[in-house]
Amino acid sequence: MSASMEVSEEQAQYELDRMRHSTAHLMAAAVQQLWPDAKFGVGPAIKNGFYYDIELPVALTTKDLERIEKKMRELKNKKLPYQRIEMDIDAAIEDMSQRNQPYKVELLRLLKERGSTAVVEETGDSDAVGVSSDQQGAEKVSFYETGPFVDLCRGPHVDTTSQIGAFKLMSIAGAYWRGDEKNPQLQRLYGTAFNTKEELDHYLWFLEEAKKRDHRRLGQELDLFTFSDLVGAGLPLFTPKGTVIRDLLEEFVQSLEKPHGYQRVRIPHITKSDLYKVSGHWAKFQEDIFHVSGKSEEDFCMKPMNCPHHTQIYASRMRSYRELPIRLSEVTAVYRDELPGTLQGLSRVRAITQDDAHVFCRPDQVAEEALRIFEIVDGFYKPFGMELSIRLSLWDEKHPEKYLGTPETWNSAQDQLRQVLRDRNASWVEEAGEAAFYGPKIDFTAKDALDRVWQLATIQLDFNLPERFNLEYTGPDGHPTRPVMLHRAILGSVERFMSVLIEHYAGAFPTWLAPVQAVVVPIADRHLDYAYEVKKALQEVSLPNGRTMRVEIDEARESMQKKIRNAQMQKIPYMLVVGDKEAENGTIAVRRRSGGDLGTLPIAELAERLQTEIVNRSDLP
Repeated sequence: MSASMEVSEEQAQYELDRMRHSTAHLMAAAVQQLWPDAKFGVGPAIKNGFYYDIELPVALTTKDLERIEKKMRELKNKKLPYQRIEMDIDAAIEDMSQRNQPYKVELLRLLKERGSTAVVEETGDSDAVGVSSDQQGAEKVSFYETGPFVDLCRGPHVDTTSQIGAFKLMSIAGAYWRGDEKNPQLQRLYGTAFNTKEELDHYLWFLEEAKKRDHRRLGQELDLFTFSDLVGAGLPLFTPKGTVIRDLLEEFVQSLEKPHGYQRVRIPHITKSDLYKVSGHWAKFQEDIFHVSGKSEEDFCMKPMNCPHHTQIYASRMRSYRELPIRLSEVTAVYRDELPGTLQGLSRVRAITQDDAHVFCRPDQVAEEALRIFEIVDGFYKPFGMELSIRLSLWDEKHPEKYLGTPETWNSAQDQLRQVLRDRNASWVEEAGEAAFYGPKIDFTAKDALDRVWQLATIQLDFNLPERFNLEYTGPDGHPTRPVMLHRAILGSVERFMSVLIEHYAGAFPTWLAPVQAVVVPIADRHLDYAYEVKKALQEVSLPNGRTMRVEIDEARESMQKKIRNAQMQKIPYMLVVGDKEAENGTIAVRRRSGGDLGTLPIAELAERLQTEIVNRSDLP
């Protein structure tokens, strides 16, 4: 992408955000006309829209949102200008006091005493400051007037309300003033706005489609996982069907890494806290770690990551340069004490299963090992049809205190990863401040069926843990030498990847991944024996890893149409209808989940078709 295109996109986003912020003011003006006693907090533009925090004498309902929208359109059609007004800060405090706007008075006093940065930090609204930079004791502040509505605001805005595009008010929530539960709770009105009605309609469609694909709902409907109050929030329980998907994903990763010489290991789920004190994790993450009490006087905790354990397997004996690289991998759970309010289905959990691997190698082997991981990543994501993008995540050199290691080490590590990307002929972007605290990383982001971007796979270069754990190998000259460590994840968190996958496919998994690949539907009870013959024939087909085809028989005393509907609701790829004609001829009437009818096929032909889809991890047309 050329620099001019990037500037153009940035400018377009800037203009859209400006219009959305103007729409927030329009909404506030409408609210003020409907409820003259309204008191206003802050109202910034946000991703896909805007919000405004308001104190009102009534609790708003969805019907009220319709009233506000109607009033907004009336004001928009009046082509009201957004007029900038500047005044002395003391005069502004007096003006807002007379207008009975206590929250604006509070912001102005905070601005006068502590500067604009304090206002932004406490409100999250950079536009509410009223000055263009951090000016403690600023003499003048700016307001924007839209009809009778006047708001403390830095701006800029569109020229008139007629320049506002298509908008819709979405929801109402509660929000404590300045994010402090000791303060009054205001009503937060959320809205969305786009340049055109077509863009707005597409966004509303997207929200509806995302709701249909919500993995939390589909996970229950398809019987993939559940949660229990007795077990605890953020601790998912996977059913037999959900476990099938997990096992297949893990097997897939292992099949890709095995040719590259990865060896499986096992580590315990608890450890002495000393391990993480040496690694440096304790100082940075101890508040997120589950602490374990027992009979020992030593402090134990649930492991929040696996890399320090793997260093101890490496350190269990002296290594020779001839042994390197050593590639250790496993699929294992880690545990993190997430805040209850941040937990969300499988996307954010407290028990996180990682497909984790660590490579210990010589410095001259880093590029080759990283390229091997690239190959595994590409192989894994190809069947899912997810477009991958690459980001090189760098440290923030302005805040070295957030990281382990010297600037020289970081610059060297970052240059090595850049060279890997060049060797791969990859396209990438660089983001400062996105690195892990122990080293830079190559992050792979994937787009799902709704063009949402997810950060999934990663390659992380680490010079720090080998140093902190004093890892060594005997070099060709007979002297102890420090290895380099590569952290590698392909699908990252199994739980999170499953949430992405469920929503990517809307629960309609391809045949190789579907918990039930085919259901045999006997038309009447007299066809049950033949249904079992069909099932047996399909399960005798040779599949990878000694697996058998996952076939069920619907023996319910219901109509054929009802059975087919049930199978479609369960998103089973193939429905195999058998009756007198099929039993007599050794065939099956084959219907696909999508509604397509393949007609009547011999059992052997269907078995070959299913085998091809499963082995190739790709559904046939």
